[in-house]
Amino acid sequence: MSEILEVKIGINPISWSNDDLPSLGGEIPLSTALSEGREIGYQGFELGNKFPKDPAALRELMAGYQLDVVSGWYSGRLATQSVEEEIAAVESHLNLLAENGCKVMVYGEVANAIQGERKVPLYKRPHFDDDAFKRYGERLTAFGKHLLTRGVRLGYHHHMGAYVESPDDIDRVMAYTGEDVGLLFDSGHAYFGGGDPLTILGKHIGRVCHVHCKDVRPAIIRHARNRQWSFLDSVLNGVFTVPGDGAIDFAGIIELLRKNHYKGWLIVEAEQDPAVAPSYAYASLGYRTLRGLVDGIRTKEAA
Repeated sequence: MSEILEVKIGINPISWSNDDLPSLGGEIPLSTALSEGREIGYQGFELGNKFPKDPAALRELMAGYQLDVVSGWYSGRLATQSVEEEIAAVESHLNLLAENGCKVMVYGEVANAIQGERKVPLYKRPHFDDDAFKRYGERLTAFGKHLLTRGVRLGYHHHMGAYVESPDDIDRVMAYTGEDVGLLFDSGHAYFGGGDPLTILGKHIGRVCHVHCKDVRPAIIRHARNRQWSFLDSVLNGVFTVPGDGAIDFAGIIELLRKNHYKGWLIVEAEQDPAVAPSYAYASLGYRTLRGLVDGIRTKEAA
């Protein structure tokens, strides 16, 4: 019998409120997200700006909802600063994650990134030349080694509007870093970044330590490119959605993860306007889609 897919299904609070665009769900309290997420069936949450920054307070909050702390985004700047500077900057966030049992940190490179700039089109994102990429990879590896001293692995988040966006960028960041750096595979950013999610996942499956399950609306992606939208305008126009509501082959993704013995979290993360895409309904659809695929595989194996 082949190995059962040993995963947990969690969610990012961005389905309820968006840290980069506070106008999207900013009025929704954290308690609503946590109670609804738990009711739907999610086992844990990634962090957002509304969560406590004190490790004990966070642990107490999440225990009250019987939810795990999965991970949390860290805005890294290793593209422009030293490993020593980054280690000093990350300390409080690393401690928050480590003290709450997290095994992965979501590392997003924000130096020179335009993902949060509403008026800057995506084509103006930053780029490395090959030598700069190699030096960046060395710094990432050293930083990843430091995180592992606390039992937390760096999960590198390829992201629209940043240095690592395209399939070629992902190839190079993996080539120029060591095994201490893992890859956060994000299906939506893989597609939007110009790649085939299954191809990217298959190529780098050995380094994948965390998975963001985000679906896409291809027609909106075409508009975003043709009309030179910014990342935030793309989000506002509905470029992303939850699994089961877009074009990505999540059955293929889940099967590929199973075949390669992935053990970790599947995180529903889909930036949308909750006034247009009601939080509970879409979070529920994302959960049911992933749960059905995971349980379907288990049923097939048991048979």
